[in-house]
Amino acid sequence: MRACVTGGAGFIGSHLVERLAGDGWSVCVLDDLSSGRAENVAAAPGAELIVGDVRDPAAIRSAAKGADVVFHLAALASVQRSLEHPHEVIDVNMGGTLAVLEAARAQGVRRVVLASSSSIYGDTPTLPKCERMPIAPRSPYAASKAGAEALMHAYRRTFGLETAILRFFNVYGPRQPHGSRYAGAIPIFLSACLDDRPCTLYGDGEQTRDFTYVEDVVDAVVRAASAEGTAVAEPINIGAGQRHPLRELLALIERVGGRPLRLTRAPARAGDVRDSEADAGRARSVLGWQPTIGLERGLERTAAALRCGDQAVGPSS
Repeated sequence: MRACVTGGAGFIGSHLVERLAGDGWSVCVLDDLSSGRAENVAAAPGAELIVGDVRDPAAIRSAAKGADVVFHLAALASVQRSLEHPHEVIDVNMGGTLAVLEAARAQGVRRVVLASSSSIYGDTPTLPKCERMPIAPRSPYAASKAGAEALMHAYRRTFGLETAILRFFNVYGPRQPHGSRYAGAIPIFLSACLDDRPCTLYGDGEQTRDFTYVEDVVDAVVRAASAEGTAVAEPINIGAGQRHPLRELLALIERVGGRPLRLTRAPARAGDVRDSEADAGRARSVLGWQPTIGLERGLERTAAALRCGDQAVGPSS
């Protein structure tokens, strides 16, 4: 099997490339290296890297040539960034998805797997979030992912292209960028704890998230490449199915890091969702998937990677 992975030099993408290469896939990565690292691809045996923009038709056509599956992970994945630069985020996330789908159609790719986001559910009070719920994006980032999903549906219905849509819930793990204000909660707080630096908690600490370790997420993505086609055409939540208040997360980080966090407080940020929890029933039934790595164990692995320097410091990808 041959795979094209957009964003394959980044956080989740590089873990996926390693898994695919280890499973015997031939892998071509398309990444502009704005946040990913070329050495992440070099570490995967036989993986090829094409440096280019996912919105560039020539670049994605070259990367997708001969591919059986395109795993589309390239995105600007920050709510805060989308509030400050909505045109850029929507252009990359929706324009990139359109370019991927067009290239896949032209190259005869069997299936496109999209990394979508739980953020499209918005801040509706119903928990856990299940795929049958209406979506209610609160940020341009969430709207861009909803638009990307709509494009996937359109290409499946109009052109017969096989598609799979996976809605990720708060993925974390080694190589997740931490040196940017657009970074996620876990890399920001964990790196600050290990380095004994001050950090900011936005909101009251009672907001909840469903944290899912990157290796578990990658396992779901690989399963989506071969699952029955009509079953994966509709969105599938990829989350641990457990929500943790941020105050609980901070206590675990202090335990793993071996020192108290130096926290300052600030009001909650616009666009942030108050509570998030996945109903992972469809992932179990359609993909045969369930997470295996709990939050504390995942934090310990992530901390070990940080201590070894196996971590990105750029903006989140």
